[in-house]
Amino acid sequence: MIALFQIIDLLLRVLSWIIIIQAVLSWLVAFNVINVHNDLVRQFLQGLDRMTEPLYRPIRRILPDFGSLDLSPLVVLLLIQIVRSIILPNLIASLY
Repeated sequence: MIALFQIIDLLLRVLSWIIIIQAVLSWLVAFNVINVHNDLVRQFLQGLDRMTEPLYRPIRRILPDFGSLDLSPLVVLLLIQIVRSIILPNLIASLY
């Protein structure tokens, strides 16, 4: 059972890194550091957007509109950290 929780923790860690990479790349695109006219860059960004959009969509419905500032990645990272540091250890402790 501990192996299952370790796998969940690893997947949450990978998801955190995907969100961080997607956020940094979106800033680089916004400041015109990365050119989206390159097919490889555009496909990579679209792939990251497709992975993270289902996580952001429910949070974007709840959060107020801040214009061009999107706080949904920060909220998702906060929720992932809560699950990793509070919920998973308590589940493991309750099993034993």
